[in-house]
Amino acid sequence: MAIPESLLQFIWQFQYYNKSELSTSTGEALHIISPGRLNHNQGPDFTDAKIIIGTTTWAGTIELHIRASDWQRHKHDGDSNYYNVILHVVWDDDLTSKVDKDVPAVPVLELKSRIPKMLISRYDELMRSLCFIPCEHSIVSVEEIIWQSWKDRLAAGRLMRKSEQIKTFLTSNHMHWEETFWWMLARNFGMKVNADAFEAIARSVPLTILSKHKNQIHQMEALLLGQGGLLEGRFEDEYSKLLQREYHFLQKKYKLKPIWIPLHSLRMRPASFPAVRLAELAMLIKESTHLFSSIRETCSTEEIRNLFKVTANDYWHYHYRLDAEPGKFHKKITGDSFIDNIMINTVAPALFTYGNYLGDQQFHNRALRCLEETAAEINKVTTRFKSLGIEVKNARDSQALIELRNQYCEQKRCLECAIGNAILRKTGNTIP
Repeated sequence: MAIPESLLQFIWQFQYYNKSELSTSTGEALHIISPGRLNHNQGPDFTDAKIIIGTTTWAGTIELHIRASDWQRHKHDGDSNYYNVILHVVWDDDLTSKVDKDVPAVPVLELKSRIPKMLISRYDELMRSLCFIPCEHSIVSVEEIIWQSWKDRLAAGRLMRKSEQIKTFLTSNHMHWEETFWWMLARNFGMKVNADAFEAIARSVPLTILSKHKNQIHQMEALLLGQGGLLEGRFEDEYSKLLQREYHFLQKKYKLKPIWIPLHSLRMRPASFPAVRLAELAMLIKESTHLFSSIRETCSTEEIRNLFKVTANDYWHYHYRLDAEPGKFHKKITGDSFIDNIMINTVAPALFTYGNYLGDQQFHNRALRCLEETAAEINKVTTRFKSLGIEVKNARDSQALIELRNQYCEQKRCLECAIGNAILRKTGNTIP
């Protein structure tokens, strides 16, 4: 049974094979001084390697293949990138059995009989697993120190991926950080169901327009609700009529075009209905000035959280929708769990991206600290990891585990995962 080249690279990188009495395919004694460094760019698989063949020391690159004949098949013999290869490491030297074989100039080392069968079997188990995560039955054996350092890298990696979307925002609005933060914040207020629609509303009403109407909350609400298409039709409610009149005036004044993405409230808690969230968002913009600048200048996570504690206009304490019969009094305020969501999905990624922009590590650290000082998310992913005995102390942990599941476990990237590596290393250390 052949193995995938990625596993062969892993085995060579960590030297998980029987290294006693090594020799090339031509019978020359071989000693590995350094296996080299894994190359993620074009060219041979490992660079900066050093070996001894016979009595001669060689320094250069090493190429790996499943079969020795892959060297010709991949046309390496005519590629100048491979002129410095000092060793061709293969799973199967399929050229040795041929009488008229075309022996390559590069020495060949076959590993097929030197790799622990248990390691290959464990890898195969991971790849075939249909569990929540491939290593579900082995994960408890991984030391906490490995978990902690890997979580740190995963959390930073998740912030890095989120920063890519922020960069596209910045590119499209000429690096306007306040406007970008407004788009991100609106998207966050829309939650997963209405994220695209809320972002479109924010893009359709620039902060320059909103700032001119900050003193009139009903005008702020009219702009956001109207752009969302919630002020169309006939209303009986006096406040709804007021918002509609204000919107028609402002729409004509600023030549605004409502968005064409529908807003949804199906299977949603009433407190998260689009009209309520837009009303809270309107109040937040009304009560804040240069919001992202305030966040950048505020080192305390608690002070940043306080920036998002707003109470919607009185009308909304009795309503979840426009033009509906008044209900029981229920104060519409941005609660702690929703602010947690904003810290995780808007504040931390924005600070991290700003740190990248300036090349300033302090903003990276502040982004990670925001996650550390925010409660962990409770969802299917974090709940399953907790059931496996994995600690989820804060949002930094929960974000790391979501990144792990989405970017590694679901794609079976066990060889690139510190946890998968640790499990395979334990097997690889049992060299026959």
